[in-house]
Amino acid sequence: MRTFVPAVLFATSMLATGAGFAADMNTMVGGQSMYPSKDIVDNAVNSADHTTLVAAVKAAGLVDTLKGKGPFTVFAPTNAAFAKLPAGTVETLVKPESKETLTKILTYHVVPGKYDFKALAREIKMHDGKATLPTASGGKLMFAMNGMHNIVVMDESGNTANISTYDVYQSNGVINVIDTVLMPK
Repeated sequence: MRTFVPAVLFATSMLATGAGFAADMNTMVGGQSMYPSKDIVDNAVNSADHTTLVAAVKAAGLVDTLKGKGPFTVFAPTNAAFAKLPAGTVETLVKPESKETLTKILTYHVVPGKYDFKALAREIKMHDGKATLPTASGGKLMFAMNGMHNIVVMDESGNTANISTYDVYQSNGVINVIDTVLMPK
């Protein structure tokens, strides 16, 4: 009984402070925990599924912007999403002479504000099944429900992306992982 009481007191104190349970609250992306206390860039660099996106963000000079106060919602294409682009597209976009185009594409994936699943679903419901949100690039993204628990994102060029991982909370916003690179007009 003597060892039981201290163990119960230790577990109770851990529950009260939340210590020891923080890992349970982190979402896994690309095989790594995403920590709500870190910013978008500091989390994204650890995701094995987002190495292309991180390289593109660096090439476009957007690291400081995405480390900023926010809040930002980033619809983050995976490496597989970038691989769907025509051969040579990514290599061309990360060249210095393509910086303006790359910046426009990347900022098209950023919506000012914090839009997790609940916020997106609320916007969709308020706008009769299809919500439109402005992007940081000056474009628009459209959102619609695909079933009860999935939201699709549509770009101005008619491409659609599924959100595969929702609500990856960051200190300066939220990331929603998508399976297709979205293109501005």
